[in-house]
Amino acid sequence: MQRRSFLLGMFTMIALAPIKVLAALWNRPAFEAVNINDAKRHLTIEEEIPSTDIVIIAPDRAENGAVVQVEVKSNIANTEAIAIFVEHNPTPLIANFMFSHGAEPYVVTRIKMAETSELKAVVKAGNQYFKHAKNITVLENGCG
Repeated sequence: MQRRSFLLGMFTMIALAPIKVLAALWNRPAFEAVNINDAKRHLTIEEEIPSTDIVIIAPDRAENGAVVQVEVKSNIANTEAIAIFVEHNPTPLIANFMFSHGAEPYVVTRIKMAETSELKAVVKAGNQYFKHAKNITVLENGCG
């Protein structure tokens, strides 16, 4: 009986290990921050350098803020992460994508926007942060 308990315990640890790893990567305070400066602080983003090497493809006018398709591509060498912020959302940090070496720094996602706002992409490359933004007019409210 003791061996069975041991094996069950080992199996449970092995099965839950990936969940613990994912939980370690989740930056709860950044995603729960209600203003953009707090979200950036929790991601340790300090000075942002404006860059045209970040491409944002999103509509100028979103018919419905509940579903806004956004594409972000970084042409900055050694891109490690792309964070997407919408300042006027209840929680401004929308996503934080991290890239392994050799992965193409390109993401496509659908987001919710509470109201007309600037969508900002912040790219981490080495110890530097780069930013690019685009204003999106929301015609119908998406976040309640």
